[in-house]
Amino acid sequence: MRIVDIRECAVPLKSDISNSSFDFSEMTTSVVAVITDVVREGRPVVGFAFNSTGRYACGATMRARFIPRIVGADPRSLLDDTQENFDPEKILAVMMKREKSGGHSERSIAIGTIEVAVWDAVAKIAGKPLHRLLAERYNAGTVAHRVFCYVGGGWYAPGQTLKDLQDEMHRHLDAGYTMVKMKVGGLPLVEDVRRVEAVKATLPSHAQLAVDANSKFARAEAFAYADALAPLRLRWFEEPCDPLDFALLGEIAARYAPPLATGENLFSTQDVENLVRFGGLRAQRNDVIQVDPPQAYGIVQYARTVAMLERHGWPRSALFPHGGNQMALAIAAGFGLGGAESYPGVFGPFGGFADDAELDGGYLTLTERPGIGFEGQSALYAIMRELAA
Repeated sequence: MRIVDIRECAVPLKSDISNSSFDFSEMTTSVVAVITDVVREGRPVVGFAFNSTGRYACGATMRARFIPRIVGADPRSLLDDTQENFDPEKILAVMMKREKSGGHSERSIAIGTIEVAVWDAVAKIAGKPLHRLLAERYNAGTVAHRVFCYVGGGWYAPGQTLKDLQDEMHRHLDAGYTMVKMKVGGLPLVEDVRRVEAVKATLPSHAQLAVDANSKFARAEAFAYADALAPLRLRWFEEPCDPLDFALLGEIAARYAPPLATGENLFSTQDVENLVRFGGLRAQRNDVIQVDPPQAYGIVQYARTVAMLERHGWPRSALFPHGGNQMALAIAAGFGLGGAESYPGVFGPFGGFADDAELDGGYLTLTERPGIGFEGQSALYAIMRELAA
């Protein structure tokens, strides 16, 4: 049993939407295929993954360091104790050989994307959906059948009106979501508040609204937005500043009483521990941590991060992984987290779930296909199969 090849290709997203800081016209993502010599249903098992949207493709790093280390290792050293499947923890350790301690952000996305593709292969070899495999290993066997899912929308788009924004949010609610999120920070404060108030005013009483500033604000602007948004009692105010500026985040948390959310731009367990120790966040007021496993060294390290957070008193219900895709959905289900994100109609084939997934009351059903379930996403799976051919 061995990994015979690992391939990567960069795929452009070609989107004209914007957040508070940049547009996505040049954005790319790395698609990875981990090809094994294990045969299931007459075909070699291939594990797939892609790095989360909002992170540029990182294939050069993969090809220079991480892929050669895996394919050059003794195949037996990559297997679990049964010798009947691969061991993602051992493969992660191989990728980390000769890596500088503490150099997290330079490598974590490349490593995490490959590692998640390995997990896809491991689950396919085991004949189980990834969320079920993760539940057995990391959630005491408690298997979820559906996951709460909110929409990451409300992007800035050319010529967008308040009516356009309201209509977008109502389309999401009509589709079965009960929580929506929109961008702030891309317009002057007065105009942004007008946008938020316009959406909030048209939401039904059961629906929740969050906002996302994408880490844009320095102190003065962060305080101004916090003061303006506090009366609206939003579900959360996301990334009001650089998540590594723990001192400023602590000041914002002391000033802004409703819930905050951050963490998608953290790349290590130590970063996240520093966040909860020094950033002023509190699980007791429904603050949310949004670490993205595929870009923070993958699932093995995410399990270590979850264990650390639990030691600090954070329940899994307060964890919402960033990334509106099938990977994040499976991870949220497998670990028993608070929920997942969705990007309907935003990032083409990369921003969605299995074609036959059902949404009801804000909860999304899970695929029972072995692995992550990319085979249920026809447009995305076509890209992946071409890479593996």
